[in-house]
Amino acid sequence: VDRFLSLQLSISSRLSADELGDMKHLCRDKIRKRKLEAVQKGLELFSILMEQQVIAPNKLGFLKELLQHIKRVDLLSLVAQFEQGELHAPDDQPDEHEKPFDVIQANVGRQWKKLMRELELPEVKLDKVEAAYPFDLEEKVFQALREWQKWKGKDAKVADVIKALRGCNLNLVADKVEE
Repeated sequence: VDRFLSLQLSISSRLSADELGDMKHLCRDKIRKRKLEAVQKGLELFSILMEQQVIAPNKLGFLKELLQHIKRVDLLSLVAQFEQGELHAPDDQPDEHEKPFDVIQANVGRQWKKLMRELELPEVKLDKVEAAYPFDLEEKVFQALREWQKWKGKDAKVADVIKALRGCNLNLVADKVEE
């Protein structure tokens, strides 16, 4: 797998709709308005930037600038790892807090709202996630978990997620997360 494409996929999959919108805004002087309006995913934005030779495997300054402006230090560190030759695949070394996210994302399915309510995530945040990803169930689950994690801050504990999973009778998923 091409390491640069892998980096783009990693970044794109972790961007919220608002963050993508902010990045598109920052690209207005580089990409025509009509083309920008059609962009729905980070990968599409990166593809256009590559076509226009604004970013490349050896030309990452603008990408780093975009990530700095949207205050995503975690994604900047992925770019730094790529530059040092350490990033091999998108999920080689997931963030410690995202390991359970992957398991939950793959196994919760349509019961994601029930789980988020059990975690006491406000309805407003659920509606925001629902509106941002109307046709992508796995992304809804992932983004809802991120919203919960941001909302709880340092109080976001895997033990709480496991307890909530059990409260929703998702014991098999809870067992997998515990592993």
